[in-house]
Amino acid sequence: MMKIFPISILLWVICFPVCSQIRLEKLEISYRQSYKIIGSDILVVDTLVMRDSARIYLNPEIDNNIINAKVLIAGKGSMIIGRGTNGKRGASGIAGANQGAPCRNGEDGLMGGNGEAAKNGLNLSLYVGILKINGSLIIDVNGGDGGDGGRGGRGGDGGSGTRVCRGGNGGKGGNGGNGSSGGNGGNVLVNCKNCQDLHLLQGHQLFIKNYGGFAGSGGDLGNGGRAGLGSKQDGKIGARGVVGNQGTAGKSGIVTLEKS
Repeated sequence: MMKIFPISILLWVICFPVCSQIRLEKLEISYRQSYKIIGSDILVVDTLVMRDSARIYLNPEIDNNIINAKVLIAGKGSMIIGRGTNGKRGASGIAGANQGAPCRNGEDGLMGGNGEAAKNGLNLSLYVGILKINGSLIIDVNGGDGGDGGRGGRGGDGGSGTRVCRGGNGGKGGNGGNGSSGGNGGNVLVNCKNCQDLHLLQGHQLFIKNYGGFAGSGGDLGNGGRAGLGSKQDGKIGARGVVGNQGTAGKSGIVTLEKS
C-alpha cells in the first residue's frame, strides 16, 4: 500500500487540470429551460441539443468561457448568455439640516454617490463540429450599463431673522454624483468544421450581441435651501448644486467567425 500511495497522488495531480472541465456525452436543454456552467470555464459535450428558448449561462466568475461540441443543434430563440451586469445607481446625497437657530445659515447638502461600475461581457470561444440551427441561435455577451449618479442632497433652510439680524441663507445644494462607464462587450470566436459559411448565417440564424454598455447618467443637482425670513432683511436662497458628469460608453467586442 505504501508504494501505491505516491502513484495515486501523481495521478491526481495530472488529472486535476483536465478534470476541471465539464465533460458530457449529451446535454439536452428542454424548452425554456436553462443550464448554468458552474465550477469550470470549459464545457465539452459530444451532442448539445438546445430546444426552443433554451438557455446556457456562461460562468460569470471567469472572463473566458469555452464550449466545445461535436454536434450542436439549436432551436428557435436558443441563447448562450454571458452579459455583463449593470452598475447600481449611486446613493442620493444627504440633505443639509435646516437651521433652527435664528439668523443662521442652513447646512449644505452633500454630493450624491457615484454610479457603480458596470461589468464587461464575457468572452466566448465556441468550437463546433456540426452546427444545425433549426431556428435561431443568439449569443449575448453585451457589456452592462453604467450606474447613474445619485442626486445631490437639498440644502438646509436658513433660520428666521430678528429685529437685529437678517434671516439666514439657505444651504447650498449638493452636486449630483458622476455616472459610471458602461462595460465592454465580450469577444466571440465561433469555429465550425462542417457547416455553411458562418458569415451567411450571421444576422439570419446566428445573432451575436457583444455591444458596449450605455454610459451612466450624471446625478441630478440638489436644490438650495430656502432663505430665512426676517423683519429686518430676508436671507438668500441657497445656490443649487451641479449636475454630475456622465460616464463613458463601453466598447464593442470582437467577433471572429472561422471554418476549420
